[in-house]
Amino acid sequence: MDILFLLIPLSVGLVFFILGGLWWAVHKGQFEDIEAEGERILRND
Repeated sequence: MDILFLLIPLSVGLVFFILGGLWWAVHKGQFEDIEAEGERILRND
């Protein structure tokens, strides 16, 4: 039972870390044009 006092805050912190990373990626434009990378691979530029 005592381990829950450690695991619950750690899991909440991990969720905030993941959400922060996702927000950062969206804010920096990582998901703006996802089709362009697939086309770039096929074109062999």
